[in-house]
Parts: sequence; structure tokens; C-alpha cells
Amino acid sequence: MNLPARAIQAQLTEAYRQAPHNIEAEQALLGAILVNNEAFYRVSDFLEPTHFFEPIHQQIYEVAAQIIRANKVATPVTLKTFLPSDLAIGDLNLPQYLARLAAEATTIINAEDYGRAIYDLALRRALIGIGEDVVNIAYDAPIDMPPRAQIEDAERRLFALAETGKYDGGFHTFEEALKAAIDMASAAYQRDGHLSGIATGLDDLDQKMGGLQPSDLIVLAGRPAMGKTSLATNIAYNIAKAYRGELQPDGTMKTVNGGIVGFFSLEMSGEQLATRVIAEQAGVSSSHIRRGSIDERQFARVVAASQEMARIPLYIDQTGGISIAQLTARARRLKRQRGLDVLVIDYLQLLSGSGKRSDNRVQEITEITTGLKALAKELAVPIIALSQLSRQVESRDDKRPQLSDLRESGSIEQDADVVMFVYRDEYYLKGKMPKEGTEEFFKWQAEMEQVTGLAEVIIGKQRHGPTGTVVLQFEAEITRFSNLARRDHLPESYE
Repeated sequence: MNLPARAIQAQLTEAYRQAPHNIEAEQALLGAILVNNEAFYRVSDFLEPTHFFEPIHQQIYEVAAQIIRANKVATPVTLKTFLPSDLAIGDLNLPQYLARLAAEATTIINAEDYGRAIYDLALRRALIGIGEDVVNIAYDAPIDMPPRAQIEDAERRLFALAETGKYDGGFHTFEEALKAAIDMASAAYQRDGHLSGIATGLDDLDQKMGGLQPSDLIVLAGRPAMGKTSLATNIAYNIAKAYRGELQPDGTMKTVNGGIVGFFSLEMSGEQLATRVIAEQAGVSSSHIRRGSIDERQFARVVAASQEMARIPLYIDQTGGISIAQLTARARRLKRQRGLDVLVIDYLQLLSGSGKRSDNRVQEITEITTGLKALAKELAVPIIALSQLSRQVESRDDKRPQLSDLRESGSIEQDADVVMFVYRDEYYLKGKMPKEGTEEFFKWQAEMEQVTGLAEVIIGKQRHGPTGTVVLQFEAEITRFSNLARRDHLPESYE
């Protein structure tokens, strides 16, 4: 079969195309290190031997690094002792080549720039390797690797590369820290409620916490039927509804109020979650909405609420049983594509670790909480992770939760910056109703009147602020939490 000339040319180009590299930059950097060992410390926190394209350069850099870290001097003379004597580079033997490197060295001032150029080229080669693997596996896919598994594997490798592809660590001047602190204070001044964090829309809770702080892992725990999911959806909706962004000179959007919210609903479907939020905002019972037993006026409120919800930046992922690695990849993708200011996970115990088997659940939960805390720091967003409580709460007379009630509590309590518990006395008291007409009944009735429609949010741990209890209004029929109208906050009345 005769191929067209263009196709032959393309094949030849492909055959002779080399991976991106810069031998001259590698030689200049190695020379700088051999002339002045201080150059090594300009690149040592991000540059590894494997980042060099030339194998001989990898060996030279690795040996030089070992010598310098041992507080000895790395020069062409000391280095040749630890390298194979039969090493030859073209027509130069090893001592000659090391001397040539030193003679053609760049200055120590340029060492970091050369190091970053070498590093970036290594990343590009790694990207090419991932791309080639994707193509080859897609052509000859194993039976036990469906396309979805291949996509997730490629995503995992890409994000792992993105994670290692950072060289912005190390020390910063205190001036930079001061600038960040002033920027935070300025942002707080412009936000609703003048909070340093993102306002939840629940005033007393915001005052106690200063809003949701970036990089914080916030664990919201409670027994079933306490309203964990309802509180989380209330907060998520309030934040997304208050969202306001400003276009920056570089074309990106900067959040100035509220936030873009990602919601991982591992327990409920997106439709169930949406029905809940519509019920909360329209003031119509979700059970009535599902059964269709609403009148025309209520239906109009449902439509109005759904139209408003369609405009707010609240994104739902309803995939059940995902791993912490998958959640991390999806959160990064959302941050990159749509933006992200707050992440909600409902709930923590439904996540799985990266291992295929979960023989040790405590160890798996530790991996999950550590991963969530690392993700919060990486994305610089608060993460609200819902958590179940153990049954030992039910065996106590006072059923208010404590830190020790957290399931697999060690890692959750340790990794969380804030631990909050939702508690409703009304739920437990309702099940203790005595016989009507008795003295105990009237006493029970008086107690019920005091707790009906109230919920406590108990802050059991807060790394940056006080602990304590916040009382909220709770409307059980529409599962809505709201600010409590207290007498000391009401205007003065005249009789």
C-alpha cells in the first residue's frame, strides 16, 4: 500500500521526535554546584536526580547531593572518587567532563532559574509518559480494566503529578505573612457580618466561629434524626445564595461574598437533596411535595424557590461509595473548572480509603480524615464533613454528645479544626410522653413547650476560638434551621 508523502513525513517526524530536554541547562547547573556548593541549596527542595534527562547528569547530581548533605565539599576532584572510573562522555573521560562542567558553569544567581527549567521539562516528559500509557492501554485494555477505571487511573496519575509539580514551599518573609493578614482583614470588612471566614447565614453560629475559615476541616456530627444533613444543606444554600464575585484583571473571578459550594451527597440522591432544599426555602413539607399533596399557592412557592436555586452556584455530586482519592480528584476538578469556596461531605463514614479491602476501619478513617484535612489546606477552602455518632449516647441520661462519642474518634477528633454536634432535646422528650391527665404529663408538657422548635449546636472543639453551645430555631416539618428570635434581641415593646 502506497502512503501519501505527508503521511510518510509525519511518521518520520514522530519517529525522530525527542522528549523535551535541555542538556545545556543541566550542564550549567551542575557546573554551578561544583564551583559553589551553595547553588545546590537553591534547587534542593524541588529538584531530584530523576528530573535530569541525561543519565550521567543524574548520577553526578545524586552523588554531589550526598556529599554536600554530609557537610563535605563537592568539587570535580572529590566527586570523581564516588563515580564509576570508566564513565566516558563522547571523547572526554570523567575527570575531563567534570572539569568542563565547572569551566562552563552558570552563576549561583541563575541556579534556581536553571533548576526550574530542568524541573518543568521533566514534568512535560512525565505528561508525555502518562499520555502514551493512556493510548497504549486504550488500544490493548486488560479485561479487568473498564474504560471508567482507566479514566480514574489517568486522573489519579495526573493529579499526583500536579501535586508533586509544586516548588512554592520553603520559608517566606514575615512581610508576606503580614500582607496576607491585612488582606484577610480587608476581606472580612467587605463580607456580610464583617467575618474573617465565610458567613453561614446563622448569626449566633457565625459570631462563635467567625464564619467558616479557609483550610479548616469542620466535622458536624450527630445521632440519626438530629438534623445533620438539614443543617449542612441550610448552610450550603445560604453561602451559595450570598455569592458575589468580581472579575479580576487577569480574567479570573474573585469571591467577595458568600461562596461557590460543592456538595458530595453520598447517602441521598441529587433529586432527594434538591427536594429537601426546595422544602426548606419554600416552607413546604418535603413529604407533601413528594406526594403531590400541595395547593396552588404552595406550588407557586416551590416553583419560585426552584427558580432561585437554579441560579446559585451549588454543585452536587451524588455518587455513592466513592474513595477519598476520587473525592479529592473531583474536588480539584471543580475548583479548577467552576471555582470552589466551601466543600460539604454527607457523610464521612460512607467514604472508603484508597485500599481495596477495609479490614481495619479505624486505619481507613484515619486515612480519610488526614486526606480531607490535606485537601482543605491545598484548596484553601473550609470542608464540612458530616459524621455519625456511636450508640453510647443513647445509654446516658443526658444525651448531649461529647467528643468521645465520635465513631473511630481518635483520628476525627485529632484532624478536625472544629467539631460541632447537633442535638435536639425535643426528639428524645417526645418519646417519653406519660399518660395524659397525670401530674407527670403536665410536667412533661411544660418541658416540651420549652424545647419545641429548638436545636442546639454544641461546639465541642475549635482550634482557633471558644467552645460552647449555640441555640437555633428548627422547623421539623420543613427541616429548616434559622436564627433564634430571642427576647433580648427584640425591639422594646410598649404596653
